[in-house]
Amino acid sequence: MDISVGFWLIAILLFGIMIGLPVALALITSSLIGIAAMRSPELAGRFLAAAANDSVNDYLFGVIPLFVLMGMIVSASGMGRDTFDVFESLLRRLSGGLGVATVAANTVFAAITGVSIASAAVFSKIAVPEMRRHGYSAELAVGTVAGSSVLGMLIPPSLLLIVYGIIAEESIGRLFLAGLLPGALLALIFAAIILITARLRPGSVGQRADGAPLPENAALPPRMSGPTLLAKIAPMLILILLVLGGIYSGKFSPTEAGAVGVAGALVIALLRRSLGPRSLWRLSMETGSINVSILFLIIAATLYSRALSLSGLPASVADGITALNLGYVGFLICYVAILLVLGCFIDSVSILLIVIPIMLPVIEGMGLDPIWFGIVSIVSIEVGLLTPPFGLSAFVVKSSLNDPDLTLGTIFRGAFPFLLGMLLLVAILAVFPQIALVLAR
Repeated sequence: MDISVGFWLIAILLFGIMIGLPVALALITSSLIGIAAMRSPELAGRFLAAAANDSVNDYLFGVIPLFVLMGMIVSASGMGRDTFDVFESLLRRLSGGLGVATVAANTVFAAITGVSIASAAVFSKIAVPEMRRHGYSAELAVGTVAGSSVLGMLIPPSLLLIVYGIIAEESIGRLFLAGLLPGALLALIFAAIILITARLRPGSVGQRADGAPLPENAALPPRMSGPTLLAKIAPMLILILLVLGGIYSGKFSPTEAGAVGVAGALVIALLRRSLGPRSLWRLSMETGSINVSILFLIIAATLYSRALSLSGLPASVADGITALNLGYVGFLICYVAILLVLGCFIDSVSILLIVIPIMLPVIEGMGLDPIWFGIVSIVSIEVGLLTPPFGLSAFVVKSSLNDPDLTLGTIFRGAFPFLLGMLLLVAILAVFPQIALVLAR
């Protein structure tokens, strides 16, 4: 074993990221240096070739581009706008109802897109102007969109759940089932945060202390008829039924469900006349760009994981943590703290690819369920979308609104209560792990 080389692997990786190297390049560089030091440069080259072949040479990897493309088509088709309109009409008389409608629409939207930044981009343009028009404070409006956008990475079909399943060699179908209840619970926590804010600070939702609308914001959104509501929400519900219903009923594998979802989204977009040849070409190019970066990261992380295993560091870390007798609570606190720090500087997929190969032997030694561990990991990692300086969701909201008066500080402050809500969910899952496991049995 070359445990010291394993520590050098981590040090070189962190140094590469700090000086601005792309994460994938930093992973490959540190891995090649480590393997060459432990064995030989020739073997390092063979490891790289094997990682490139083995890590993505699998039918299962087809699920990533398919779900990304489906999310892109759904975003471009206007279904996000319709979903928000439905919940806006249903909750229009509730104090804080527009904020709750944003959370509800994000929850439904997440069940199709699987990518948080897509939700942030769509609802920044839809929900924020509507909330601001009805007197919501800038912090609450942008914080609600940025905060609820993280639901896209927890509620299936989630890109992070797919990546975790590939790394941990766990069933993606079981991971999808495991994400349902925690995702619904997180949506309820977010809705409760908005309702409590409306009660304690009615001015932030365009209300007087007695709950009445402010004079300049007295006009309520129009109420839609039942048939109109059904017509607007039906396409999204049909897609959810096709994709998730097909997976959970056993009719489709996740990859097949992704293909069915793309076909369904494409048909709906064409029927709505919201997707022309140029738009389809642009979406295809964006999908290709996203997937190349993800798959390249997976290749790099596979090589890094094998280099770490060759050094013996993961097994050594597992033995060391066991020897420290931190216990379940101590280990979980330390682990979540590490993810929170990494989330300030590194994107979600990269954190998964770097950390999970090291931690899997640890949780196996502690007898923890890898499905539950995946859900806790993803919730903790997604906190990084709302924390400076990286805070990807905050940057997406900022760029989507293109408002010079709206600062990143305003977005981060507005998202802070939702960040606390995510940490509350982690604590709940730690105490009641069955929330994540009851459907995945």
